[in-house]
Amino acid sequence: MRVAQLGTGDPELVIVGSVHGDEPCGKRAIEWLLEEQPPVSRPVRLIVANEEALERKVRYLDADLNRSFNYVAANTAHEAGLADRLRELIRGHTVLSIHSTRSTRDPFAIVSGVNDGVASIVSRLSVEAVVDAGTPKDGRIFDTTSTVVEVEAGYQGSTEATDNAIQLTEEFLIATGALHGDIEPVEQPLFELGNAIQKPEATSYEVFATNFSQVEAGEAFAAADDEPVRAEQSFWPVLLSADGYRNIFGYRGTKHGSVASR
Repeated sequence: MRVAQLGTGDPELVIVGSVHGDEPCGKRAIEWLLEEQPPVSRPVRLIVANEEALERKVRYLDADLNRSFNYVAANTAHEAGLADRLRELIRGHTVLSIHSTRSTRDPFAIVSGVNDGVASIVSRLSVEAVVDAGTPKDGRIFDTTSTVVEVEAGYQGSTEATDNAIQLTEEFLIATGALHGDIEPVEQPLFELGNAIQKPEATSYEVFATNFSQVEAGEAFAAADDEPVRAEQSFWPVLLSADGYRNIFGYRGTKHGSVASR
């Protein structure tokens, strides 16, 4: 784990990159900050979380770090130790955690509940949607005593994801008063994360639906071995992809209005 800082003093803001080793855009955004050294008015802690997984170009070594914050991961797992240290480094702080995805090129944010602080940040980010993952229960970084905004910056490994990660990082620093700038808040569509969509057993998969665009009941939103997979009821796809997950296509979402700055 690499830990650095912009500015002087005790940070209240943290940027975390590359929780997953197959998502280098967060590391690259942090490296850009360290190279550019923007004149921050509030100190910011910078963390490249899973350096060994990054070096090996794998998602994790022993356990998914973003499922290890509730002490479920084996104590001997490499990521369990990282989770313990990361938990202490972000405790009580306002955190931007940068990820990338295999489901969509357009950035979106994931939060655990929408309070005034979260709304003030996400309404100033260049995202197409905000997803409320609800009460932490699966060991994600939301399972810490911190205010966390996760962003999915784009397709894993792409130059576009790195560019988006840098832009989102700057917007986060402006939204939290660490960098001078003026970003007009906008209303962001809000979705509630629902149940996972299981994949039928097959050797190949396709996805036809677009994330955050409603799928109607009976519509074929995917295929397994060329056989259509139809929606039993209407839903809004979240993190939907053919190969992002081993056993699921993604998640059913419900649209719940919008998030605006408060």
